[in-house]
Amino acid sequence: MKANVDQPRAPESKAKNAEPSLVSKPDSKDDLKSLPMPEVEKRLGSSPKGLTQAEAQKRLAQYGPNEIKEKKDNLFLKFLSYFWGPIPWMIEGAVILSGVVRHWVDFFIILFLLFSNAVVAFWEEHQAGNEIAALRAKLATEARALRDGKWATPMVAELVPGDVIRLLLGDIVPADARLLAGDPVQVDQSALTGESLPATRNPGEAVFSGSIIKRGETDAMVYATGTNTYFGKTAELVQDAHTVSHFQRAVLKIGNYLIVLAVGLVAVIVTLALFRHDPILSTLEFALVLLVAAIPVAMPTVLSVTMAVGARLLARKQAIVTKLSAIEELAGVDVLCSDKTGTLTQNKLTLGDPFCVNGITADQIILDAALASRAEDKDTIDLAVIGGVKDDKELKRYKVLHFQPFDPVHKRTEATVKDSDGKQFKVAKGAPQVILQMATNLADVKPAVEKAVNEFAARGFRSLGVARADQDNKWQFVGVLPMSDPPREQAKATIASAVQMGVKVKMVTGDQLAIAKEMSRQLGMGTNILDATVLRDKQKKAETAASIEKADGFAQVFPEDKYNIVDVLQKHGHIVGMTGDGVNDAPALKQANCGIAVSGATDAARAAADIVLLASGLSVIIDAIKESRRIFQRMNSYAIYRIAETLRVLFFMTLAILVFNFYPVTAVMIVMIAVLNDGAILSIAYDNVHYSDRPEKWNMRLVLGISTVLGVIGVVAAFGLFYLAERVFHLDRAHAQTLMYLKLSVAGHLTIFLTRTRGPFWSIRPARILWVAVLGTQIVATLIAVYGVFMTPLGWRWAGFVWVYALAWFLLNDRVKLLAYRIFDPVAPSSTKHAVDLTPQIATRAYELYQQRGRGDGQANQDWLEAERETRTDHVGKKDVA
Repeated sequence: MKANVDQPRAPESKAKNAEPSLVSKPDSKDDLKSLPMPEVEKRLGSSPKGLTQAEAQKRLAQYGPNEIKEKKDNLFLKFLSYFWGPIPWMIEGAVILSGVVRHWVDFFIILFLLFSNAVVAFWEEHQAGNEIAALRAKLATEARALRDGKWATPMVAELVPGDVIRLLLGDIVPADARLLAGDPVQVDQSALTGESLPATRNPGEAVFSGSIIKRGETDAMVYATGTNTYFGKTAELVQDAHTVSHFQRAVLKIGNYLIVLAVGLVAVIVTLALFRHDPILSTLEFALVLLVAAIPVAMPTVLSVTMAVGARLLARKQAIVTKLSAIEELAGVDVLCSDKTGTLTQNKLTLGDPFCVNGITADQIILDAALASRAEDKDTIDLAVIGGVKDDKELKRYKVLHFQPFDPVHKRTEATVKDSDGKQFKVAKGAPQVILQMATNLADVKPAVEKAVNEFAARGFRSLGVARADQDNKWQFVGVLPMSDPPREQAKATIASAVQMGVKVKMVTGDQLAIAKEMSRQLGMGTNILDATVLRDKQKKAETAASIEKADGFAQVFPEDKYNIVDVLQKHGHIVGMTGDGVNDAPALKQANCGIAVSGATDAARAAADIVLLASGLSVIIDAIKESRRIFQRMNSYAIYRIAETLRVLFFMTLAILVFNFYPVTAVMIVMIAVLNDGAILSIAYDNVHYSDRPEKWNMRLVLGISTVLGVIGVVAAFGLFYLAERVFHLDRAHAQTLMYLKLSVAGHLTIFLTRTRGPFWSIRPARILWVAVLGTQIVATLIAVYGVFMTPLGWRWAGFVWVYALAWFLLNDRVKLLAYRIFDPVAPSSTKHAVDLTPQIATRAYELYQQRGRGDGQANQDWLEAERETRTDHVGKKDVA
């Protein structure tokens, strides 16, 4: 009969033959943490054999998911929060002043602005939150639980008290659990206790949710889940979606600059109005509305929407953003430190012909290595070795009594085995130099083994040393297993593409120097590979730093070396991306400007990373860099547009009032311009852009320079139309105001088509959603002006004239913009003295062929050769034409 289990609680009473029952008591969790294991198993109604799937489902319904319920904001209160803050206060002040002076049209229009801003911002942020929640679901982690006598992989949220789980190196402990029989493990509990050093936990002791397995592996029995865990919550893989990044801070600085400028100019207008004895309330109302129009009200919304849309686009490319700030950091990466196995290579290990010692057969060496492996850990090396055994029945003749898993310190696996005759022996496999040091026949075999390892390495093979110890416990080195891991399809083209984009890819591997050089040579990365042992020489710190910057890659790297490599490159002014998959990669991933956890990474690596990859290979990282640069371009376009438009409206209004003592547009007109323009500009988050071939940097001089030029030209154009209206066409002031309203609205929105490209406005076709949004809002603005909604009717003739005038200045402004770019950001002419390197073009074409053919395997060399032939032929043709 199954136990009636409740979430960890201590028994208050127990009848003579009653089933164990758990009742609510505050200290019950502590009881299960410290009681003897037989008593814990009894209370949980479980055993080291785990639960049945049916029982697990029953307990899941009883306890609920193993997760912390997030506190959800009250949507109504969240909506009300958009009416609180400096910008809403200004709008609310304008509403009140409009009511006081009985300008009811202004009152209701400005009130509409207030509510429209709140609704748009609330809806878009709500959508952004939904995007992040969807990404979170993709990062949901799996556990290893013993169900129905077999190891299954339920989601962490599906674990229940009584489950038997397996904890491997690098795992984040998914729930509070007691360790079962096995070896001690080392656990990093710094997230819970603040201890900097890992703590050793022996069988029977408790490990808590959120801690990380730093060494060893073991089985454990879950005794508390969800809100009942010691930590109170599981480790969050996805960080706060609203982290303020360097780029966001720069854009917000622009916002502050515009606010200060607007306040200063409005103060001048108010002071002059007081001097002229204008009606003070009307002047204040106008001043407040002008501030609202000038201040970048939509900036936070545009930022959050663009980031959320970008995160979704990256997710489609199998790159999950855990911190939105990583999008901008990735756009600026100029050095990418990439691990070799699984990223540059296929991570499909195959065995070569072993090197044998003292006449031992190759089959025996493979068998010994297979006995020192464990299939259920799904380790790539273990699976390759086990797969090399010719007859599976051979393995069944042996029983593994004890298994010591691999860890980065010991660099080997070891097993105690009993054969069918009852004889015990030990086997070990690992780094050849480590296995050699264990062997009693070291002196006899070392020269031959080192020679074999070097020969294997020169051919690109990793070497695995194998040793065996009989009952006398004296280790004998028996042979070397060569293992090959071929380069990924299109890795060479991808790396060349990265170089074309200004990203230097540096290989970081724990393999031997010769292997790293051979792989780097095959991938066209250069062969200046640095042996990581020199990085630990503190007496040559300056020389080492210079070597790190010049190196094409690093071999025989330890986890602490990765951190130092990143740190040195950052101190030399580089924006560094770092890939990793292990628990010991976490410090380097955190230190990097953009830490990238590769496919199959441990929980600890994923928690430390900014981006988590769901697909293998380097190409997904390069695709992510391209997408992040596109996102940066959209933000850059918006920043230039916003500054230019603010300068145009502010300076035109201020000069018109100071010089002509005339308000060229009314408060209602300003409100309408702000509503229409801010509503449509959100579509820039979906615009078509070209990514830059250089790492992106926030160039404030360029942004302010281009936007100032466009803003000043806009003021000149506005005064030109005002002059024509008043002095040439002799329009009255009411019609002139409507004319200026339409001009400011149309010309202002056309500016986005100037700022979105560095070249001519037609060089990149705008996204349909952008031009439809702009065209739609300007049709509305035109109809308002033509039929005189809240203003004097203008008529179609004058509306057509405004459009022609605005388009003419738009074409002129485009030429001025190109000149401004040449002045503020001149591009150095390329030298014609050196031979043209066509590798980037070849790489791009090879990747295109790869995609056209359905990303099929086995086509890399053919694609590259065909791309090289096409590119060189095309280049020769262009030279002949020239």
